Amino acid sequence: QVQLVESGGGLVQPGGSLRLSCAASASIFSINRMGWYRQAPGKQRELVAHITIDGSTNYEDSVKGRFTISRDNAKNTVYLQMNSLKPEDTAVYYCNALRVRQNYEYIYWGQGTQVTVSS
Repeated sequence: QVQLVESGGGLVQPGGSLRLSCAASASIFSINRMGWYRQAPGKQRELVAHITIDGSTNYEDSVKGRFTISRDNAKNTVYLQMNSLKPEDTAVYYCNALRVRQNYEYIYWGQGTQVTVSS
């Protein structure tokens, strides 16, 4: 089992910045991929960004150049730095972990943190 605890959400004005943190209960070296998803009211949950165990990253097109995902292996924590925030970034942001063991995929989710971009 991997427990994920997010923090760092809040209310910010358009053009502002926030940094989300996701602390894992297990060593992130044991997790194949970690990422951030978001879900806005009335919409499906979508991938924002993910980072693999070897440091490769992938971003949803609308956040490229504005958001940066990173990891601190010593703290078992993954971050999402969000700059130039827009009202359409408003959503609940969820941390996600994918662990592959003997060809089985185990997926874990955090409880979510609200990000609201509004003037």
